[in-house]
Amino acid sequence: MISFKKLTIRDILFRSRMAYAERPALAFVDSKPVTYANMAIIVRNISGMLYTLGIRKGDRVALIGENSPNWGMAYLAATTIGAVVVPILPDFSDTELENIIRHSEARVVFVSAKIYSHLKIDNLKGVEAFILLNSLVPIDEETFTADTTIPYSIPDPIVNVDYCDCELPRPSEDDLAAIIYTSGTTGRPKGVMLTHRNLVSNVLSTLMVQEVTEHDRLLSILPLSHTYECTIGFLIPMATGASVYYLDKPPVAQTLIPAMQKVRPTMVLTVPLIIEKIFRGSIKPQLTSTALRQRLYQFSLSRRLLHRVAARKLHSTFGGELRFFGIGGAKLSREVELFLHEGRFPYSIGYGMTETSPLLTGSTPAQVRFRTAGYCLPGQELRLLNPNPETGEGEILARGSNVMVGYYKEPELTQAIFYEGWLRTGDLGVIDDKGYLTIKGRSKNLILSSSGENIYPEEIEDIINNHEYVADSVVYESGGKLMARVHLNREAVAQYLAGIKSSAADLSKNAEELTRRILDDIKVMVNSKVARFARLSVVHEQLEPFEKSATQKIKRFMYQD
Repeated sequence: MISFKKLTIRDILFRSRMAYAERPALAFVDSKPVTYANMAIIVRNISGMLYTLGIRKGDRVALIGENSPNWGMAYLAATTIGAVVVPILPDFSDTELENIIRHSEARVVFVSAKIYSHLKIDNLKGVEAFILLNSLVPIDEETFTADTTIPYSIPDPIVNVDYCDCELPRPSEDDLAAIIYTSGTTGRPKGVMLTHRNLVSNVLSTLMVQEVTEHDRLLSILPLSHTYECTIGFLIPMATGASVYYLDKPPVAQTLIPAMQKVRPTMVLTVPLIIEKIFRGSIKPQLTSTALRQRLYQFSLSRRLLHRVAARKLHSTFGGELRFFGIGGAKLSREVELFLHEGRFPYSIGYGMTETSPLLTGSTPAQVRFRTAGYCLPGQELRLLNPNPETGEGEILARGSNVMVGYYKEPELTQAIFYEGWLRTGDLGVIDDKGYLTIKGRSKNLILSSSGENIYPEEIEDIINNHEYVADSVVYESGGKLMARVHLNREAVAQYLAGIKSSAADLSKNAEELTRRILDDIKVMVNSKVARFARLSVVHEQLEPFEKSATQKIKRFMYQD
């Protein structure tokens, strides 16, 4: 088990520099990795550059860009000298990006060429320097041309003598390491303040559950600006000598599968949407491709055999060496988890939030219990607030070294989220006698029926999303009635219509008729599977895809009447 003299990100880097000097640390797929020894030199040079730009302990340094080795080295360079890194999702709107830079009072901004072209520099008077993330070189704002095609290049690992005399600050465990602005599902972003102790304690707690070694290879496909990927998919491998590989293109099937074959990852972190798309788009159609298979799929024993064969094929498609497939950020569909579980795929579901650095519960693949999110990590505490004596359900509370110090410049919000020293997660759950947590849903989403029963919209959405023509859905209450908005899988609908020989006019009419039938079918299907008090009154079509957060959770506040 690894240990550090101090719980700081600086201690992570300096230990790994010595312990894994020649091991590969960071790389793009198809590119030569930078070793831990060379990474330490580059990080030291960037830290020196920041120091000469006037950055001191506590100063904010914003970081905006696509996943890359340079992103990770910029993060390390800022945090190891006691500056506060502000990772910002590149998917935020231009206005949101500028608002966060101003709100955080960032003095320096690392920014990729793609994002820099969108920023209105005149709106960011407080920023003293911009550093191009693609090359890790300061931008001359007067001469720089915003070319979005500028490639990424890793600086040469040569000690910069100009920075040798810099006596760089050292962070303390309780110094702020990061302010992370959550995109969330309920409105404006909030800046979560995480200390070095918060992050590194979560690294150590997670490693007490799931081993990671210098022989592991991770393929990073989630945004590094989100704590889930940053802590578990970046800081943990950096602490254990593992290698992390990045895509230079979006993680769609055409780029993801070839990358899996090349890297042959032993570990991957993902969100439900990705594996659900793979299952519904490729795996399930094959499992039910003939009348015989459809019939066999209805029986438990034959379904298990079909799942086992398909899971082996998926494991091979992913490179054949995967031993940990972590899923988090949102609730996984029951249908998809059933496939993974019965197929004996090495998956694990965890639960956490940005405010807890992030992981609260998890397990190894061998310890997974179906439809649970694992057990509380060692060194942290969970309990339920006012659990229902009949169902055991209550709001999940968390306490430990991993819990944030508060929201940046938001004392009232900070006070509201704590209860007698415990963090209120806002999630409802049940903890069984073995300590495993089952998430029921968000307390803010909970709907109370007219007869007083609890309705969890996420459970109804899970049923809806299993429909072959559904891509996504939101269930909500309006005027005392239970409603659903459904975004249809138009590709599946188009494939069905393609098999009907008809004129353009008839095709349009058929499409409208099919849509009506699908919506009616969804209502009938759901109402046959839920209690009377949870039945849907109306099902609407959602024409445009739902807006989602970084972890692919629907921003529900945008779709409720």
